[in-house]
Amino acid sequence: MKTLIYFVLFLFIAYSAAFAQTKWLADPYHSNIGFSISHMTIAEVDGSFDTYTIKVITDDEDFINSQITFKGDVNSINTGVEKRNDHLKSAEFFDAENYPYITFVSKSLKKVSGNKYKLVGDFTLKDMTKELELDVIYNGTVEDPQGDIRAGFKITGEFNRFDFGILWNDFLGTGGLIVGKTVYLDMDLELVKE
Repeated sequence: MKTLIYFVLFLFIAYSAAFAQTKWLADPYHSNIGFSISHMTIAEVDGSFDTYTIKVITDDEDFINSQITFKGDVNSINTGVEKRNDHLKSAEFFDAENYPYITFVSKSLKKVSGNKYKLVGDFTLKDMTKELELDVIYNGTVEDPQGDIRAGFKITGEFNRFDFGILWNDFLGTGGLIVGKTVYLDMDLELVKE
């Protein structure tokens, strides 16, 4: 009899834990997946991905150890200049025809102090996967006029594009690179609770 009671109790706890999980989706109208890179060593060019999905599953109100997945459509890259967009989609850069998506799957989200977090996960670009660490600022949650619960985040980080096979470059007469090797990420996310 005790075994049956423990089994029922286990099922109840498991069901409650699963039920307690909260799902969030990015609001594309109030979010931005941005990046920038050095141009001719004196300035930066920035852009964004217009089409993407971000899903977050959490069972903690402050998002610690949330499960986070990102999938960005390379064909939606937007730098404000169509010719540059086309070049970035070409085989010399992202090679969108063969590698149409960039993905990120979280491994951990830990609080550092206050509203500052460290997000670690697997970042995949051109079928190459490497661990990426990102800085996160959690701006809290709020209820909007329609009664939806929203959460806001600022996420920054960087990676070396050479590590992912994006090797195109040319040199200035002074020896500097036309396009820098470090890509800086700057993302603003507004999540909506499902």
